[in-house]
Amino acid sequence: MVAFICWTQPAHRRHQVGLSFFPQRLALNFCYHYFRPKTRLVTNQFFYFSKLTEALAVTMSGEKRPAPEGFGTSHQLVVKRNKAAENAGTELVKSSSQNGALIQSVPRTSGLDAPIMELTGHSGEVFAVRFDPTAQHIASGSMDRSILLWNTYGQCENYGQLTGHRGAVLDLQWSRDSRALFSASADMTLGSWDVETGERVRRHVGHEEIINCLDISKRGQELLVSGSDDGSIGIWDPRQKDALDYLQTELPITAVALSEAGNEIYSGGIDNTIHAWDIRKKAIVYSMAGHTDTITSLQISPDSQTLLSNSHDSTVRTWDIRPFAPTNRQVKTYDGAPVGLEKNLIRASWDLKGEKIAAGSGDRSVVVWEAKTGKLLYKLPGHKGTVNDVRFSPNDEPIIVSCSSDRNLVLGELGK
Repeated sequence: MVAFICWTQPAHRRHQVGLSFFPQRLALNFCYHYFRPKTRLVTNQFFYFSKLTEALAVTMSGEKRPAPEGFGTSHQLVVKRNKAAENAGTELVKSSSQNGALIQSVPRTSGLDAPIMELTGHSGEVFAVRFDPTAQHIASGSMDRSILLWNTYGQCENYGQLTGHRGAVLDLQWSRDSRALFSASADMTLGSWDVETGERVRRHVGHEEIINCLDISKRGQELLVSGSDDGSIGIWDPRQKDALDYLQTELPITAVALSEAGNEIYSGGIDNTIHAWDIRKKAIVYSMAGHTDTITSLQISPDSQTLLSNSHDSTVRTWDIRPFAPTNRQVKTYDGAPVGLEKNLIRASWDLKGEKIAAGSGDRSVVVWEAKTGKLLYKLPGHKGTVNDVRFSPNDEPIIVSCSSDRNLVLGELGK
């Protein structure tokens, strides 16, 4: 017997109890496909979900709750998925009403097997998640020192596990041809991995403290840029073990982004300020102040004109990085994604067209805004811990993936 649940309140928020993010509530009537490995009884959920514009399929807690009075009984059929890795996999639950009719779902917007899926397999907090450039594969990095590889479509098999780091995997980047994966770790090294063989082909050394962040060039020669607690920004050729050069600062670096042209690096750290570096001059050409706490992530927009930042001050901001922009480069501030008590380096990202922005949060939700207006579009529950990273699919489908301190990934589709 499966417990179907009607909720009239949003998911419990560990750090924001009693704070309402939703001025209006409306019924979301569809069947959730909730995935959990090695579990035959999975709780499917109907609930009232708060939203601002469109309905999105979101997974809630698997905890059983009494069905509301008068709500009919239901039956479940569990279809086991094949597991490519010993500790990872999914199960699909199909639910039906008591008269045997399938419960109607909201219109689908992607080619995913289900509107939302939970991917499990890591044994520690998951800090980084990335789609590859083809959108066919996902990589996730964890406190458990491993990188897991997943298929985006079909049964979302965990088809690979990359091991070799001696510390948590804190950031990831795919190569442009999707054949290699690069990782930044708390063991003070970068890793270059062949995703076809699963082998680490190179271990890059040089940093003297934890490496927090990593970015990769968008065109021209493939270069990596890393930021470390040792206060340095490393510039790397993935074909070489040692760094090509370093930009040295006095404080830990927690976020980096490499410009489209590859001539500037943007860095953020515990001084709360974003700095733009000229790589050739090895000097700061301008700085952008406004955040009041540590910068946790940086990403350049698809049109290369705007920089996106997230911070421990619980704000996401955008900045004008065009040449000859006004001295005050701040464009917009986005609220609604509290950092929480863990103070993780929570990341924010752009969608393919630069029209939407998403960020993780300490209240266990994924937050999505309209980039141009700052309008809050979605406040998506589903995780049971801090959401550390969120990424949009690099293809035209409205797919989003998130990873969390609850050790899981959630993959799902947005509404039209």
